Amino acid sequence: MIALTAAEVAAATGGRLHHVDPATVVTGPVVVDSRQVEHGSLFVALAGEHVDGHDYAARAVAAGAAAALAAREVTAEDGAPVPAVLVDDVERALGDLARDVLARLREAAVEPGGADLKVIGVTGSVGKTTTKDLLAQLCGAAGPTVAPEKSFNNEIGLPLTVLRADEQTRYLVLEMGASGIGHLRYLTDIAPLDVAVVLVVGHAHLEGFGGIDAVARAKAELVEGLVPGGVAVLNADDHRVLAMAERAPGPVATFGTTTGADVRARDLRVDRAGRVGFTLDAGAVPPRDGATARETADVQLRLVGEHHVPNALAAATAALAVGLPLADVAAGLSAADALSPHRMHVVDRADGVTVVDDSYNANPDSMRAALRALAVLAGRERRSVAVLGEMMELGADSRTEHEAIGLQVVRLNIGLTVVVGPGALGIAAGAQREGSWGDEVVMVDDVDAAAELLRTELRPGDVVLVKSSNDAGLWRLGDLLVAEGTTEVRA
Repeated sequence: MIALTAAEVAAATGGRLHHVDPATVVTGPVVVDSRQVEHGSLFVALAGEHVDGHDYAARAVAAGAAAALAAREVTAEDGAPVPAVLVDDVERALGDLARDVLARLREAAVEPGGADLKVIGVTGSVGKTTTKDLLAQLCGAAGPTVAPEKSFNNEIGLPLTVLRADEQTRYLVLEMGASGIGHLRYLTDIAPLDVAVVLVVGHAHLEGFGGIDAVARAKAELVEGLVPGGVAVLNADDHRVLAMAERAPGPVATFGTTTGADVRARDLRVDRAGRVGFTLDAGAVPPRDGATARETADVQLRLVGEHHVPNALAAATAALAVGLPLADVAAGLSAADALSPHRMHVVDRADGVTVVDDSYNANPDSMRAALRALAVLAGRERRSVAVLGEMMELGADSRTEHEAIGLQVVRLNIGLTVVVGPGALGIAAGAQREGSWGDEVVMVDDVDAAAELLRTELRPGDVVLVKSSNDAGLWRLGDLLVAEGTTEVRA
């Protein structure tokens, strides 16, 4: 966070000062959790569904916050007023503050001696967080980089990430999520992009969008949010993404496995641990008239699953677009780990069971990819076990999409499938329709019942995948399975 006076915070947010000296300087991080307050912080008093930040504003100031960003006056227990910048809408004011800070950083970047700041945004129905993590590691090796913690990709998480940047930041990597039309437009208005990465248009959040074509329209807002001359990085293997080139205000660079992609993967290979290697083949990024030479470099991913190849290619293309050399990009991809929890986190337990914890989130595309990775990792020698919960926000397509996952479970010859919760019943129905009539598919009511079943069912050599939407709660099962003793942790 760059240092701002309380008066500057008020000017950026359209707020008014309440019992705070205009010259008071905010020097610490901007936080929404009073437990994260440091000396000089700005505490943002968001009113959530279950917790109202205004109830913690006095505590935050007592812990060292310079002031609160609040929608109403707050007093401490002793009746003393809490110093604050008062605004009509705290969430909107948070975005306004981030917009102002980023504009200041861009202005400083063009001054003599300023750091060359590049802002990169990543969206897509699947793969956003993994791509963000890969890109953050690539950029982090080249200069000071700020990227979201976990998957801070919404109207609260994104401004908080922007506000962590300062005058030394060279790369600001942002994950941008959307569950409806206009969401990405709002986020890119806060943080206009130098590079916009669109991964895939898939079946996530269909309930909010109303259909796959609406998903495509919403994702295209990222491309429209580029600064003049900014680079659109698009997946050449997804026709809906590739069509977004028409909306790009500047150059377009494509990635994929197709021959026509500017950056592509050739000679894919998968080892016994499910990790993918390939030849990274790249032309000029962004493409330039007359530039025909291509470079190649070998990549061996540490991530498990062939579905990570598009994520790696997207990160590589964005890194090339901001000027990183191909050799450094390939080496960085080969050294990169999965940084965020519950995302294809592979653990070899002391009892011989391998746990694949991919329980952070799920939609039909990511569920299929995880099941394919499970089948590869287990191979012919080990039993594959899939513990699957509900994929949420699918609307009217929910039953059909869950049944389709059940079909795939049978076709991939998964040894045991544990279906958790009534929302996932369609998985069991789909498996039965495809011909699974024995004890290969088991229904349980909840996470606790699944844990009890697995304690007696798992045996040495099993490979067990845990996968569901986050709100289905299977991440608790993932934590439990992983905690039961490990000998090796693989990214």
